[in-house]
Amino acid sequence: MSPWLEPRTAYVHVPFCAHHCGYCDFAVTAGQDHLIELYVEALTAELATLGTPRPVESLFIGGGTPTHLSANHLERLLGAITRWLPLENTKHQTPNTKHEFSIEANPDSLTEEKTAVLAAFGVNRVSVGVQSFQPDSLAVLDRRHAPDHIPRAVEAVRKHIPTISFDLIFGAPGSTLAGWVADLDAAIAFAPQHISTYGLTYEKGTPLWKRQTRGAIVPLREDDELAMYEHAMDRLALAGFEHYEISNFAQPGFRCRHNERYWANEAYYGFGVGAARYVNGERELNVRDTKLYIRKAIGGEPVTFQREELLPRPRAFETMATQLRRSDGIDRERFHLQTGFELDELSPAALALLRDNAIVSDTGRSVRLTRRGKCVADAAVAELLKES
Repeated sequence: MSPWLEPRTAYVHVPFCAHHCGYCDFAVTAGQDHLIELYVEALTAELATLGTPRPVESLFIGGGTPTHLSANHLERLLGAITRWLPLENTKHQTPNTKHEFSIEANPDSLTEEKTAVLAAFGVNRVSVGVQSFQPDSLAVLDRRHAPDHIPRAVEAVRKHIPTISFDLIFGAPGSTLAGWVADLDAAIAFAPQHISTYGLTYEKGTPLWKRQTRGAIVPLREDDELAMYEHAMDRLALAGFEHYEISNFAQPGFRCRHNERYWANEAYYGFGVGAARYVNGERELNVRDTKLYIRKAIGGEPVTFQREELLPRPRAFETMATQLRRSDGIDRERFHLQTGFELDELSPAALALLRDNAIVSDTGRSVRLTRRGKCVADAAVAELLKES
């Protein structure tokens, strides 16, 4: 089977958090820790619907805050996941690992006891939600950890797990370029193998969006956010990171292979409340309500509430849009093999416009965003999709 039809990677969602941050639009459950035991049981039941174990090359446990769970609950969770989704070695090895098993964590949720449990089940990469080292930015983002939690978290991870990634957010209301410069320098000083940088978005319905709507906070000007993004590109390149996707930077050999499957628009499994999956060209989405998910999964009912099978042409446009985010861009030969379409037949006018305006470079073999294009990536993708 082709990798764009049969999954080689899986995502598992754990919704529990100590606190629901104001900018977060994910399926999150805060203040409901009494449901954790039942949720692990429900997730185990959903995994069992696979019928037989399905080996994968990468696993990613996201949230929520998976490490909000106790060490005992993590043991049960990881036991079920690795039983039904055993990790197999891959041909594409990083310098330190043969497979990739990632988990997300907040700085104040990590302990040495928990990281020891993670390592015992094969977790070899931790993505830490640092977001900022600036107390003012953490406050406006509604984060509950403090800057001094970060070194303790890094120390706990490195006693047992080889690879660490930092998530950072730029563009918080009231933030400055000087503060962002300091954030990047502080992150680099910890020598993580991977750094993700995300511009703050105001997702409709979130507390942050509501505060913006009523004028309680003022978003940064676009020019200021652009200056922050361009500084990230320059500073991280100087520190030896490759800018391999719009928001992601990695030391050589440490790209997030799990997320590269998404950006290639290849197949993936998804389990847990609110999780999505993409198998055999069909996309499914699980219910977003944790109590409903638990009731359905334990009761043996389907937990899927939305299903969509993309026709070949829309799927090709989607593949074009996701692959353009990568520094590798869109390889024409592989694109044709994956979609059945020639790239230049889908959006000839848009491609010409983007080339003429130096938004993309075109080698004949592949099309990639230029530096200028990375700064307007969303607009470039929208242009390509006009002809869909």
